[in-house]
Amino acid sequence: MNRFAITTFLIVSLMTATGCANRAQQGAGIGALAGSTIGALTFKDKALGAAVGAGVGMMMGYIVGNEWDKADEQRVQQTLEHTRSDQTNTWTNPDTGNAYSATPTPPYMQDNRLYRDVTIKDEKTGKSIVAKAWRDENGVWHLKQ
Repeated sequence: MNRFAITTFLIVSLMTATGCANRAQQGAGIGALAGSTIGALTFKDKALGAAVGAGVGMMMGYIVGNEWDKADEQRVQQTLEHTRSDQTNTWTNPDTGNAYSATPTPPYMQDNRLYRDVTIKDEKTGKSIVAKAWRDENGVWHLKQ
């Protein structure tokens, strides 16, 4: 295994072990690791193969991981738009099997924007966060970061 593949493996391992990466980042890291390994095994120039494979794998892994995040974000947006205050909307992500719930508070105006706070809970771990969301002129809700 070359130095690039080892470095990629260590970064991916640390990110996933500590939980500091979102699904898109985890997908990118796993894709890069798999791509670099396959590339190193299939190219005559192992270093070039690992680099090309890592790039392609990272891009594909990010796309897949990002789509999972978008599915859950869409459910939160639907909850903010259509769920009554203090009522809970629960769903299971069809791609990951993870179950979540979102409970919005009453809307309020701040800085000429419509806001709602929402409690988002991971039903498997029981962990929850309270996020602030604002609605744009097109009716799309955005979670503040």
